[in-house]
Amino acid sequence: MRIVRDYQYVEPRDRGASVAIGNFDGVHLGHQSVIDLARRAAPQAPLGVLTFEPHPREYFAPDAPPFRLMGRQARSHRLEKLGVQRLYELAFNAGLAGLSPREFAQNVVSDGLGLAHVVVGSDFCFGKGRAGNAQDLVQFGAEMGFDVTIAPLLENSKHTVSSTAIRQALTEARPRDAAAMLGHWHRIEGKVISGEQRGRELGFPTANMSIDGLHPPAYGVYAVLVNVLDGPHAGSYQGAASVGVRPMFGENRPNLETYLFDFSGDLYGATLSVALVEYLRTEDTFDTLDALVAQMNADCTRARVILSEL
Repeated sequence: MRIVRDYQYVEPRDRGASVAIGNFDGVHLGHQSVIDLARRAAPQAPLGVLTFEPHPREYFAPDAPPFRLMGRQARSHRLEKLGVQRLYELAFNAGLAGLSPREFAQNVVSDGLGLAHVVVGSDFCFGKGRAGNAQDLVQFGAEMGFDVTIAPLLENSKHTVSSTAIRQALTEARPRDAAAMLGHWHRIEGKVISGEQRGRELGFPTANMSIDGLHPPAYGVYAVLVNVLDGPHAGSYQGAASVGVRPMFGENRPNLETYLFDFSGDLYGATLSVALVEYLRTEDTFDTLDALVAQMNADCTRARVILSEL
């Protein structure tokens, strides 16, 4: 998959794509249906996605609580798995934010990227002040020489599939419901960072990852599937993970700590993708370390049973 980050400097081979436009946070089933429409609309053209980094919501409200379901790297990995050949990941800055709807259509879609076909959701808004809508884009396309398809909103069990609904499911400790809307397990992806090594001292060495910038799922312990994406231990594993602030030790910076079953090795610096499968329990404090270890053993036993049934 080729990644293009500047619409003003585009190689000829990266023009003429059939593209789905949106933020694609989570790359859920609704997003996938829009991408499928782009694939079918122009099967001879490169399949592309046009998105923005940072997310416009982050740009306009930088101090708001974290809301993203996935970072840019996790998003690109998921899009590549779906067969996307061109990722137009444009820098969302004052210049782009200030374009009128007509300027966005002309400067970015038509002249800049030279897109052949564009697919957007029926609730799509674009341009300064979100002044343009999907029907406006249809009109601009007819005038400027690119085709436009408007995708209907996808519903699942009588509810609209959306990033908002997925965040709510994760907040309420319902990772399987989130997965049903995503079309895949919700994953937290990132580099393994150094921790306090308390897990190692307790007999449960964990891979520690930051969740900064991401919507935090319900704090607690999960059964997880783990992909180590690089390094000498690359591969697929099962495990148990804790998301939270480690109240037993008086710490309050949220992170993800994952214990890989039947694993021995050093994962520092490796990139992990951790899929939340099932919520096991809340994040608790214990009277003694022995009680904590006993509970961790029970968590791992339960997680093994759950994961064996997948």
